[in-house]
Amino acid sequence: MNGKLLGESLRQGRSVFGTLVVSPSPQWPPVLRQLGHDYVFIDTEHIALNREQVSWMCRAYAALDLAPVVRITSPNCFEASCALDGGAAGVVAPYVEHPDQVRELVGAVKLKPLKGDRLCTALSGKNRLEPLLQQYVEKQNSNRVVIVNIESVPAIESLDAILNVSGLDAVLVGPHDLTCSLGIPEQYSHPHYIEVVDMIISKARKKGVGAGIHMIYQDNRMEQEIRWMKQGANLILHSADVVAFKETMIREIQILKKETGLMDGVTGTNVNINI
Repeated sequence: MNGKLLGESLRQGRSVFGTLVVSPSPQWPPVLRQLGHDYVFIDTEHIALNREQVSWMCRAYAALDLAPVVRITSPNCFEASCALDGGAAGVVAPYVEHPDQVRELVGAVKLKPLKGDRLCTALSGKNRLEPLLQQYVEKQNSNRVVIVNIESVPAIESLDAILNVSGLDAVLVGPHDLTCSLGIPEQYSHPHYIEVVDMIISKARKKGVGAGIHMIYQDNRMEQEIRWMKQGANLILHSADVVAFKETMIREIQILKKETGLMDGVTGTNVNINI
């Protein structure tokens, strides 16, 4: 799947499946290609990946028809442009709270390479782009998507205005930060948290904007993920390479120790990635 098909699927309500990839190892791209994913989520906000590593990852996954989506470290237009130059099919901007931030990101991604006053004028709608320039930017950026994290109370309060920004492809709930902002840190089964996520998904889908949540923490995440998919969530971001590895190894080592009468010294399944 390329960026154009990813964006169309998100807006039209078709489900797209992806996972967080922490490792820049060249072993991972062919493995993920076999898993039925549509895109990969590459996080530079919480994961220590440099620009060269991210670019290699983006181009490797894109070559395998897996759209690489990069979360930048802040809702910054220049960072978004750098990610695209590195081969990203789209960007996820963290901790977005205001519609103006979304408009600027849409400009950076979908009107690239316009910058400065020229970009501001285009975004304001005061002056239309020249026909040749309009055709050029549409063609250049047809494969690029804009996704923003909704992960705070101010973002929820501005959600309607955020969803009204033309060019936004999807919103992605950041579960850890959202529970903290709600005052119920890491309580992923709390009724208020579930109510807020329900609302975000419902409002986004009614506006024709894709919606999803990164299901990575809670023990009952499969149950919750299925529930939200049935409610319309279509940006499916399931688990992570490091989480899947840890959970599988814990389970299998416990089986080996139990079946051979050895003490079980491995417990717990949580991975400390605060996303």
